[in-house]
Amino acid sequence: MSRLVDVMKTLERHAAQLAALGHPARLGILRYVVRVGPQGVTTTDLQEKLKIPWTTLNHHLDRLVASHLIKARREGRLSLHTADFSALKGLTDYLWKDCCNLGCNGEDCC
Repeated sequence: MSRLVDVMKTLERHAAQLAALGHPARLGILRYVVRVGPQGVTTTDLQEKLKIPWTTLNHHLDRLVASHLIKARREGRLSLHTADFSALKGLTDYLWKDCCNLGCNGEDCC
């Protein structure tokens, strides 16, 4: 039973992450934050670069942080956002985990 609970928790976590990425603005935010790298990007810089209204941007950032795809940290008055690369790797590893398990019937596969 414990194995089933772990499988369900993993499935729920990844489903929530994919749902968070299911909005064009959030996907754009994540892509930009990934490109910036580990130094992070401020909310102000994100707003200026992506031209998303403040309240909308904060809503999307909250959703990405809650789904553990982006980390937020305070540095004085600034809020810096970085990609959670371990969570992103976990998500992509999960998506590819069973690739080719059933065979590809001679077709290209992962």
